[in-house]
Amino acid sequence: MSPADHPIPVQVPLPEGRTHWRRSLAVAVPALLAAAGLGSAMASGALAVGLRIQDRPVDFTTSSLYGTQYGAAVVDQPVVRPDGTAGTVRVLRMGFADGVINGLCLSQRQQIAGATYTLLLTLGDDDPRSWEIRTKNTVLDLRNATGVLDMDGIVDLNVNGADVKTVKDASGAYVANPLNSPQHRFGIQARYAKFDRIVGTAQDFQIPGLLTTPKLALAVRPGTVACPAPPGPVGTPGTP
Repeated sequence: MSPADHPIPVQVPLPEGRTHWRRSLAVAVPALLAAAGLGSAMASGALAVGLRIQDRPVDFTTSSLYGTQYGAAVVDQPVVRPDGTAGTVRVLRMGFADGVINGLCLSQRQQIAGATYTLLLTLGDDDPRSWEIRTKNTVLDLRNATGVLDMDGIVDLNVNGADVKTVKDASGAYVANPLNSPQHRFGIQARYAKFDRIVGTAQDFQIPGLLTTPKLALAVRPGTVACPAPPGPVGTPGTP
């Protein structure tokens, strides 16, 4: 089934918030590789493991993200403020059971010995006609994002966030409250969802199930470096 014929431009502004992370460059790069499960994959340029990037916000861009059993809910994400005190930031938590992504760039800034560095992780190929990255159980905690959203199948808006369903357990039953949403929070449920030309910031980026990509690259750049603007996708994605 193809996405809906009427794309909806979306913009998701959410309250500001950030965490605090200080490490030396020599520690930060190996730690990122290990945390994201990339160490053994870098040599071959292929990745087929789970992925989780957290501890502080990460900027990202993608030409397109298409997934099945889409759900979203507003939740409060714990953070540590720059002064060391605990707090929360309100985010839109989105989840997909299975998905395909058309190119992905992640950018995260680090303060190291008073200097700013940017860790850039790029996945996939440069072909806007392919959705070459495949994922399972994708979860994004969005602080803000812009792009174009299509939803298809049965679409429910303003459902109870705790009632949203995305993934199933080993018996085939839907996992209860997979987004860990409090009761009576705004939620969205759709059979399919497709986001094009996304530019956003995620408080947390998780793909604990599986991520496969034909190519990946990691770079450490001095200063603040943004991911390139995503091109528009060409054609339609295949089945996740």
